[in-house]
Amino acid sequence: MTSPAEDIALDAKTEIAIRQDLTLVALGKRPADVALRVGRLLDVSTRTWREDQEIVIKGRRIAYVGNAGSYPGEVGRRVHEPDLAAVPGLGEVHKHIESSHLTPEWEAALVLPRGNTWTCEASHEFSNVNGGKTLEFWLKARAAGSPLKIFPLPGSAVPPTGYEHGGGWLGYDEQRDFLRESLMVAGLDEVMDWPAVWNPQNPSYDRLWGMIRATFEQRGVVEGHAAGIRDIPTINAFAAAGLASDHEAWTVEEFWEKLSRGLFMELRPHSLPEVIAGLLEKGLADWSQIALTTDDRSASDTLELGATDHNVRLAIKAGLAPEIAIQCVTINPARHMRLTPWVGSIAPGRYADIVLLSNVAEFEIAKVWADGAQVSDGKTYLPAVPRIDWPEWATKTINIGRRLEASDFAIAAEPGRATMQAAVLRPFHWTDDFLTFDLPVKDGLVQRDESRNITKFSIVDRFSGTGAVSKMFWLGCGPRTPDTALACSMAHDKHNIWCVGSSDEAMATAVNALAENDGGWALVRGGEVVARVRYEVAGLMSCRPAEALHEEMQHLYAEGAKVDWMYEPTFQPRWFPGFPERLAFATLTCAPWRWVLVAPSDYAPQGLVNVQTGQTHPVVF
Repeated sequence: MTSPAEDIALDAKTEIAIRQDLTLVALGKRPADVALRVGRLLDVSTRTWREDQEIVIKGRRIAYVGNAGSYPGEVGRRVHEPDLAAVPGLGEVHKHIESSHLTPEWEAALVLPRGNTWTCEASHEFSNVNGGKTLEFWLKARAAGSPLKIFPLPGSAVPPTGYEHGGGWLGYDEQRDFLRESLMVAGLDEVMDWPAVWNPQNPSYDRLWGMIRATFEQRGVVEGHAAGIRDIPTINAFAAAGLASDHEAWTVEEFWEKLSRGLFMELRPHSLPEVIAGLLEKGLADWSQIALTTDDRSASDTLELGATDHNVRLAIKAGLAPEIAIQCVTINPARHMRLTPWVGSIAPGRYADIVLLSNVAEFEIAKVWADGAQVSDGKTYLPAVPRIDWPEWATKTINIGRRLEASDFAIAAEPGRATMQAAVLRPFHWTDDFLTFDLPVKDGLVQRDESRNITKFSIVDRFSGTGAVSKMFWLGCGPRTPDTALACSMAHDKHNIWCVGSSDEAMATAVNALAENDGGWALVRGGEVVARVRYEVAGLMSCRPAEALHEEMQHLYAEGAKVDWMYEPTFQPRWFPGFPERLAFATLTCAPWRWVLVAPSDYAPQGLVNVQTGQTHPVVF
């Protein structure tokens, strides 16, 4: 018989032993550990409420569910919650835990009291930092005793495009081995590089199709990312490629067209109210192909808004019946990810993950159980957070190789020129070509032009140790305040260091300060470092409580508020109301991006490359 302590890795041999034991417990031939009796229970498989139910638990799993008093066997302990309603532990079909900026054990302490008991981790963030350690990283907290179930999906975007490098390379062999190693691996993380999927001439074509092939061979799920794909032929091609889902639909019509082509649709909060209202207006009756998902949410935002519970409340407020909203974060994502033997319902064989609600209509959480034990009371997390001494492969990931100087950020002009033309981008630049501006030359160097909101943006290679820096001019994305710069090691999706600044000296100071912290944020104002935030694990996360990280972020925001930030009011101004944290996403290279700045490579020596075509261009000419 398998002990509860062994029920963590989901290897097939252990799983069989667990289920053999559960079979006898369900028949009353072996004793159970706990019986949790609740006032009512939501059966998500039939979308019906059952009154006065008992959930009988052995180890971390449910052995029996039925009317109170119907279990035929012995129980070690009984708990009665007559005033609470039980729903399954909430699941994330697509989430980047890295975006909470907490390590997995501290993520668990944050989200479990908010109902989130299992997460399909879309790991192209950590995978891009250390691809070879992907599974070891995501399974480590669970092995140390954390009750949050993390089902890793190794990153398809490693590298995000064929024009980037560093941090690992994942292809057919790696994906095959991941899927064979643990039943926890649910499939392949979102396939974002659509040009590499359809175009055999793309340098990532063979790598991506190799990963898709390995996933099919092991019966995993291939997750998609269809940003900017709205025309009917391309939606059909996307579905035909075997990419099973999309979480990038923004409008009702886009959502509907993709749903109609067989895609499992994952609805994020920023478009959720409008899309749900529109689907209800269209009379959608079957919601089984829809999940609510978080994707990216910081620890600070989770403290304020909630985790998966926030998504449910948004859906209910938009008019969705609470029972359907709950299905969209339990049985629907579990079915899609082929995880129903373990999560998604309060049923025998599943983990004993139960959310107890004091108010269903408002989705107010009173208590949460996970792994067969109560883990929260209100927002208070009850278990001790396991201490993990993260090894150097996770904590020493900033490898610039040297201290940078102001000259590393300078852009030289051609001899004798008084002005130079510059290729200029702006945040979220989705148009076919870059912008072009004439910029002044001083002392042989091309200068910023703050009068036109033009500043300097750079990408620093943090993987090779060569100190390589690409730099160009950007429109409306940086500080106007003199000798000011902001640097960050979170730069979706390759996660090299980005830095934006009003002087080359300040940019060098900011990047050096960030490297001293092993990653995170560094803000320089007036030539001095005025704020730092530590992301010492992979340059993306910190091993500490959410509240401590939140406090450090608030100091960064307070210092950032003292800076005069430039932004273009005609281009998504709601994303840039001053302090430009959204710039961490402005370095994306996946579709629908065209021209982007990446770290220098053989493909793009100056870093400016069109990821749709592979065309490169000088940053000044």
